[in-house]
Amino acid sequence: MLKLENVSKAYRTTEVETLALNEVSIQIEPGEFVAVMGPSGCGKSTLLNILGLLDSPDKGAYWFYEEDVAKYSEKKLTALRRTGVGFIFQSFNLIDDLNVRENVEVSLLYRGVSSRERRQRVAASLERVGLSHRAKHLPHQLSGGQQQRVAIARALVADPRLILADEPTGNLDTENGEAVMKMLEEINAAGTTVVMVTHSLTHAERAKRTIRLLDGKVVSETLLAA
Repeated sequence: MLKLENVSKAYRTTEVETLALNEVSIQIEPGEFVAVMGPSGCGKSTLLNILGLLDSPDKGAYWFYEEDVAKYSEKKLTALRRTGVGFIFQSFNLIDDLNVRENVEVSLLYRGVSSRERRQRVAASLERVGLSHRAKHLPHQLSGGQQQRVAIARALVADPRLILADEPTGNLDTENGEAVMKMLEEINAAGTTVVMVTHSLTHAERAKRTIRLLDGKVVSETLLAA
């Protein structure tokens, strides 16, 4: 279970303070598929960063399954993030001079996984997204949809409990966006918790629940599917 209790987060410069999250309390059960919606600047990315252990709240508690991680050091957050969270980004974030196999393998290099096991995991992950035949291609040799599938394989290769997807279809056409949504549904059906930020109401309706943010606060939660 993921649980935020009265979480607030502010970003400060020398002249201004921006309250990105304001007393946010949400709970996400294991195996849920949750969509997060709201206008630009409402706190969606900050929420995703905290859920993914990339940032810590200024106030409040965050329970990452059985651990209250709100005050964890960056070293402890990094260790937990490497084993428990997979990320999918709108811009793919692939490394240009690494081939497909190497881009997926990067996710395992800091986890102490043996080279033999890395090869097996990467092969299985690429097979899962239908890109085994592209293993030696560079990112620029792939379509946008294929690049996003590589990003999904990279997110899955460590078998995380949680997948965080930040506008995963934002740079894709309708056909490739639909393919990515089907993959996310399959990942969730296999038992992985999925939290997706999206501006698309159509894609949000594929989730089981939608959380709407406005000005750093949760303004509604809607159960969309049984």
